[in-house]
Amino acid sequence: MNKKMDDRASGVTEAILRRHAEDQFKSELAALTEIDDRPRPPKWKLSPWAVATYVLGGKAGGTESSPKYIGKRRLVEIAIATLATDRALLLLGVPGTAKSWLSEHLAAAISGDSTQVVQGTAGTAEEQIRYGWNYALLLAKGPSREALVPSPVLKAMATGTMARIEELTRMPADVQDSLITILSEKSLPIPELGEEVQAAKGFNVIATANNRDKGVNELSSALKRRFNTVILLVPDNADEEISIVRQRVASLGTALEIPGDVPGIDQIRRVVTIFRELRNGQTEDGKSKLKQSSGSMSTAEAISVVNSGMALAAHFGDGSVKATDLASGIVGAVIKDPVQDRVVWQEYMETVLKERDGWKDLYRACRETI
Repeated sequence: MNKKMDDRASGVTEAILRRHAEDQFKSELAALTEIDDRPRPPKWKLSPWAVATYVLGGKAGGTESSPKYIGKRRLVEIAIATLATDRALLLLGVPGTAKSWLSEHLAAAISGDSTQVVQGTAGTAEEQIRYGWNYALLLAKGPSREALVPSPVLKAMATGTMARIEELTRMPADVQDSLITILSEKSLPIPELGEEVQAAKGFNVIATANNRDKGVNELSSALKRRFNTVILLVPDNADEEISIVRQRVASLGTALEIPGDVPGIDQIRRVVTIFRELRNGQTEDGKSKLKQSSGSMSTAEAISVVNSGMALAAHFGDGSVKATDLASGIVGAVIKDPVQDRVVWQEYMETVLKERDGWKDLYRACRETI
């Protein structure tokens, strides 16, 4: 373990499945740092303007910064401006609206570190927000700084960096409320030591949440007041969603070293169209009403379907993504409830897929899959 850490520190390249944003886009961040002469809040690596350029894409000296988030610029600007104040940020939206993706890139651009993260689940304990103890040391020496195990939030407070809390509403209510003191007082008492940790300048919290998943725990009014909420919407139109899917599939294909070409725009358009129609409950032209699937039919799921099709084509086909490569992923995304969603999907296939010009191959492939 120590050798690996030493190698990484000395710049030895390792095969990592998913690099952190600050590592993957290191050259873009460096280029922005070099030309960024605007005022920066305390401890920020970049100015708010440069953070927005990094997230939304733009020119930085001789380097073109690729867009990490495709959506309304004003929403991103509000999110960044919030983090420059003492108010925490809550990114709220339905599943698949890139909340976690945006959270990671904001932390990477602002603090140069996106790793101070707590993943919210039904089993998340208060210690993961505040601190825990090394019980061997605690029994041997009693309460001490040496025995204390800081949470990612506590580490971010001490270093003046961004802490990320994913899926805040999946945490039990009492665990959520352990944030109230941290967000209002900007300090965390440690009664066992008779001490407190006060947040260094630059500290803030980026939380994400949605209210569509099962197991949601509503935020208390006291906690809601301590966040500025930015609602991330699903893409406005099909072209924007297609652009997002194509960009992310290309990025994932490179990272996972999947051989073969990125699917053509027509194949991606078909997947996105199906997802949008079943999500909205009507065909894109607005002429026909449709039953809706119980699944989220999100952009993130569309990315997963196309990425899976790309892998199937690369390893079990000729490298060119065809309808048969996409069909299983589409059916799996739509049919979450084996009874209700099967009826929805069969009706959609017979009334929309079957009748749409140029879609007969996809109709046949989907029919064979179910």
